[in-house]
Amino acid sequence: MKTIDELLSEGVAGKRVFVRADLNVPLDGTTITDDGRIRAVLPTVKALAEAGARVVVASHLGRPKGTPDPAFSLAPAAARLGELLGADVAFATDTVGESATATVSGLADGQVAVIENLRFNAGETSKDDAERAAFADRLAALADLYVGDGFGAVHRKHASVFDLPARLPHYAGHLIATEVGVLRKLTDDVRRPYVVALGGAKVSDKLAVIDELLGKADRILIGGGMAYTFLKAQGHEIGTSLVQEDQIPAVLEYLERAEKNGVELLLPVDTLVAAEFPDMKAKAPSHPANVAADAIPAGHMGLDIGPETRKLYASKLADAATVFWNGPMGVFEHPDYAEGTKAVAQALIDSPGFTVVGGGDSAAAVRILGFDEQAFGHISTGGGASLEYLEGKTLPGLAALED
Repeated sequence: MKTIDELLSEGVAGKRVFVRADLNVPLDGTTITDDGRIRAVLPTVKALAEAGARVVVASHLGRPKGTPDPAFSLAPAAARLGELLGADVAFATDTVGESATATVSGLADGQVAVIENLRFNAGETSKDDAERAAFADRLAALADLYVGDGFGAVHRKHASVFDLPARLPHYAGHLIATEVGVLRKLTDDVRRPYVVALGGAKVSDKLAVIDELLGKADRILIGGGMAYTFLKAQGHEIGTSLVQEDQIPAVLEYLERAEKNGVELLLPVDTLVAAEFPDMKAKAPSHPANVAADAIPAGHMGLDIGPETRKLYASKLADAATVFWNGPMGVFEHPDYAEGTKAVAQALIDSPGFTVVGGGDSAAAVRILGFDEQAFGHISTGGGASLEYLEGKTLPGLAALED
């Protein structure tokens, strides 16, 4: 695929450049609680603006179901982008209507505009090819060139991600070029030992990537809510912990295959439990108990990996040459259950190898828990996209950027 560096060498002064970004930031009302995705696209937007392009930034935010919803407006993201750029950023209050047309027409060389949430138009996410194409045609009228830089959306077959690049000369932005380069180090040019840490709530979200990694990774460390389905599959008592009963047959098959393939698939040896889920708003002390992972008391739920598991997982990460981490080890948003996720994050920092934080909640945890982002080899902006790439799937947004 052609990159933004090639585009810049050709010259973009006076050209309208449509940048498909991922500004899908978490909001508390109109307050952005994590601006990582905005900062991630900043190098691309800044480079284009400094080269004299008229930059049109577009993104989705949340799931507004094809109609305008003020709760999902990109206005806060546009304002934050302007703060980070140190320049005024115009904002269009629609996607392809009068406001978008007028806002883009009013741009001078080097200026930036953000158009409203693409998902306010049903054509963005439609499964009907004709409806998506019609929306893509209207978006294409706003620009002369296309730069794809919304890595968090490249696994979606959406109008602005998949259909629009076919209508304009297209290039990969700095972020996508970086993300693809990193993921290739996890698939095509892996240094060993290769250790993968997987967490999060549902094992079903990770089945496909586990299936693929059983033929590639040397060690797989399991934590988070998904660990309890593995423990249940082994016949252990898990109390009221999160479990996906329908996934137990697949989990048993993966445990058997890991042993056959010589892959270390490690489960928690101890876990922090409580009788009820903690109050996430008050974050009052919940007085968890630490128990053996195979002996969770009835009426109690596992909420984080315990101290012995933290030590075990840190030791398994200590000599890794390549590490991929996706999914927290527990309910990290509550201080009583953050230590497991902190331990894995710190183990990545301490590892001498190439470390990748696979986006989503893992990336959020790094920032929320106060870690230095520069201490990791790479923090991805797309959890779902990263996982699907590692699963070996063809990602529509990347395929659309190929020449």
